Amino acid sequence: MLYGGYDHSIDKKGRIAIPFKLRVELGESFMVCRGIFGKRCVCVYSMKQWEELVNKIGSLPMAKSSVVKRFLYDGAFNVEFDSQGRILLPLSLREYADLQSEAHIIGVDSNIEIWNKDLWAKENMEYTPEAIASIVNELEI
Repeated sequence: MLYGGYDHSIDKKGRIAIPFKLRVELGESFMVCRGIFGKRCVCVYSMKQWEELVNKIGSLPMAKSSVVKRFLYDGAFNVEFDSQGRILLPLSLREYADLQSEAHIIGVDSNIEIWNKDLWAKENMEYTPEAIASIVNELEI
């Protein structure tokens, strides 16, 4: 399970260090892509999670799945860590998520999200204790 939030810088070449705890869960080779859930972030998936996502998208009716696949695959890249635990974020993904020099990395259960630090702060302001409580109430805990 991937969890935790981390602030990291992005160097001039577009490399960002991924925390060791998250690297262990991802494995040696993994996928980075545009976020597909209406958020301007970069998503990182282990190969297993990537295959599960692709299979789920493939279960949609063809007209819908082909649209999602085009969007997803056009911005998807197979990446590996360098010797310092960094990944190179392709320019197209950095532009999509407005990633420049500072980023916020979040473990979100089965994948990682990499956010522009300012966009994350704005997004996170919406997650008030009351808003979260109204969602959690649906669980009847």
